[in-house]
Amino acid sequence: MVGAKMAAASIRERQTVALKRMLNFNVPHVKNSTGEPVWKVLIYDRFGQDIISPLLSVKELRDMGITLHLLLHSDRDPIPDVPAVYFVMPTEENIDRMCQDLRNQLYESYYLNFISAISRSKLEDIANAALAANAVPQVAKVFDQYLNFITLEDDMFVLCNQNKELVSYRAINRPDITDTEMETVMDTIVDSLFCFFVTLGAVPIIRCSRGTAAEMVAVKLDKKLRENLRDARNSLFTGDTLGAGQFSFQRPLLVLVDRNIDLATPLHHTWTYQALVHDVLDFHLNRVNLEESSGLENTPAGARPKRKNKKSYDLTPVDKFWQKHKGSPFPEVAESVQQELESYRAQEDEVKRLKSIMGLEGEDEGAISMLSDNTAKLTSAVSSLPELLEKKRLIDLHTNVATAVLEHIKARKLDVYFEYEEKIMSKTTLDKSLLDIISDPDAGTPEDKMRLFLIYYISTQQAPSEADLEQYKKALTDAGCDLNPLQYIKQWK
Repeated sequence: MVGAKMAAASIRERQTVALKRMLNFNVPHVKNSTGEPVWKVLIYDRFGQDIISPLLSVKELRDMGITLHLLLHSDRDPIPDVPAVYFVMPTEENIDRMCQDLRNQLYESYYLNFISAISRSKLEDIANAALAANAVPQVAKVFDQYLNFITLEDDMFVLCNQNKELVSYRAINRPDITDTEMETVMDTIVDSLFCFFVTLGAVPIIRCSRGTAAEMVAVKLDKKLRENLRDARNSLFTGDTLGAGQFSFQRPLLVLVDRNIDLATPLHHTWTYQALVHDVLDFHLNRVNLEESSGLENTPAGARPKRKNKKSYDLTPVDKFWQKHKGSPFPEVAESVQQELESYRAQEDEVKRLKSIMGLEGEDEGAISMLSDNTAKLTSAVSSLPELLEKKRLIDLHTNVATAVLEHIKARKLDVYFEYEEKIMSKTTLDKSLLDIISDPDAGTPEDKMRLFLIYYISTQQAPSEADLEQYKKALTDAGCDLNPLQYIKQWK
């Protein structure tokens, strides 16, 4: 029963609850409290901003009493009668800036929350600064939040968005990486995974592939978890902080796999809605940024082209259309947008029809009986207006996003790439030669061509002969491709 309860609360819910508790001065947030919230200022760094933005909207922050949210390293004016909640990484420069805030007495009181555990020496730096600034009573609480990961969906999280090159495939597999750099990469990954399991409130069973970076992560994480559990008094996996998590006999299984086991999948051109948005558009932390060009209509010769408007859309779990269709093949999504639009128009026409009936003049019997029938209908239509407007907003959003994706598919012939790569990966016979696609100037960007060839090279049982490889290399070079990835894959294979 506990296991079911534990599984029911998704990691998204758990991290949101933890953030709301933090914003409520580390007291559990009660939903139905009638009193006014305590008005406060939220100060975060880029890491904190990335963690909060996919989970809490500006409106939700305001409901929690956050009147201002500011970056730690921005120029901030003193607001002496308001408490400030800090949510930052415990880095050297962040600590220095917080000490400076204490010296300048910017706020009434300070609630310091660290995304990851702060070291004792840095904690002493803050204590010394508070003493020197005579601000010890103003430092109300200092907490390690263990929230160093970014939740994007109910069951999906990423380790980081800032400096993500530091924990990328390339970073781990660079030939010139030093032991110290490798240790730093491993520690960063382990810290985020440790925070994830603290938030989940469960100690995992760890499985990994041997002799790879995955094993290094597994060993370090295992050591960190054991050290924490050994110290029963300060263990993060016991006590009332985590609800029923720690009593569960259903421990989650953490499988750590080296990316080298399957290198073709991240190169593959996809055909489902979410994967296409991620591949071809500027899509980060559940937000897609589109450039809408206003075109060059009727511009006289020599005139400047019109500026491109940038628009941002949030694709969140609240968006029912996105939740339903993000895993659907793209043609189905286009059909569904059309169906939604037709159903919206039908509802809109019904409201208009009722309004025109309500405006009937004359006192004849028929009109009066129709009035009484339609009043109820109109009342229900009016009460569904907010829902109708939200539906319209989502239809417009997905029409714009799907149109932008479609433009990329047409311009780069992504449907051809998808079908061809599927055939290569499933080892079925190819109806067109690989050279033809690489040499076709209208089919895709140089990167598309290189991705296709790498999938072919990785997936074939027998590597192409030197003569064939030279032919492919020439075609790729003529198409404007950088051959470095091919060199790496040759060595890897």
